[in-house]
Amino acid sequence: MRRLMLLRHAKTEIDAPSGRDQDRRLDDRGHRDAAQIGDWIATHPPFPDTVLVSHAVRARQTWDTAWAAMKDRVPVPEVEILPELYGADPAQILDSIRTATAPANPRQLLLVAHNPGMHEAALMLMGGGDPAGAKALADNLPTSGIAIFDFDVKDWGDVAYRRGKLVLFTSPKLLRSA
Repeated sequence: MRRLMLLRHAKTEIDAPSGRDQDRRLDDRGHRDAAQIGDWIATHPPFPDTVLVSHAVRARQTWDTAWAAMKDRVPVPEVEILPELYGADPAQILDSIRTATAPANPRQLLLVAHNPGMHEAALMLMGGGDPAGAKALADNLPTSGIAIFDFDVKDWGDVAYRRGKLVLFTSPKLLRSA
């Protein structure tokens, strides 16, 4: 069994001072939401063994803020910054998942990246599972939203579209309304 967690970066400023999209930073709400989702992850095992993060500033800040909220309560994962996750489409995201075997073939994998690719990948990977979560995820993977899937496979290379069981979908907004 393999567990995949897809986390969209947190809320950002509209424009970066540099004018480059990949330099956009988290805004105040983004920092709060990333900390809240990190706290939530820390109380909902199993925890990620490996984290793959887009090189964009907002994705790295999302992970750093979430990690700060959970680091005293969970084992330290391997973290890899992957430029190819920036602007990735579902096929590129699936390729990153399938090749997540180094260094130790993790059982739990967390990706921190961007829409529309992350939302599209989540919908394409889902082959069943939580109907309420699927309904909530159907329209959007919001900022700081996390979709968690289980795959009945022995290796990440066997992950395929429509094979994931949606275990849970949540976001800071859903957590506040619960």
